[in-house]
Amino acid sequence: MSEISKRTHAVKNRGVVKIAAGYLAGLLFGLGLAISGMTDPARVIGFLDVAGAWDPTLMFVLGGAVVTAFVGYRVVFARGEPLFSGSFQLPTKQTLDGKLLGGAALFGIGWGLSGYCPGPAIASVGGLSIPLLALLIAMVAGWFIAKRIS
Repeated sequence: MSEISKRTHAVKNRGVVKIAAGYLAGLLFGLGLAISGMTDPARVIGFLDVAGAWDPTLMFVLGGAVVTAFVGYRVVFARGEPLFSGSFQLPTKQTLDGKLLGGAALFGIGWGLSGYCPGPAIASVGGLSIPLLALLIAMVAGWFIAKRIS
């Protein structure tokens, strides 16, 4: 096998491993959502109902995610470069603008009204219901509208 052929093969293998790692991360995320009960919109709505029957479980799931991300980022950045890429791809924008704030507000309103954010909505597809289907259609429509606007 020639040197160029070996390099090409190594690059292809790296791409397959990168895709597999992405799927594994998504699987772990979905399992975490399901095990914690966060695919149930009633949990999210219960968390937002601070004046009624408040359900604090979302706070603990979010806290666990923040701690995991805090430790994970430090471990990953200590390596100097990612496993499956030549460099980290980090956002460079440092300012708050109308698009960011408006998008965040719309996201929060949609999450509060439906009880789903995109991750749990996709993880809940196995138990598809009419409200979930409506949310998924609206979410995809929102992506296309946002793409056309910008």
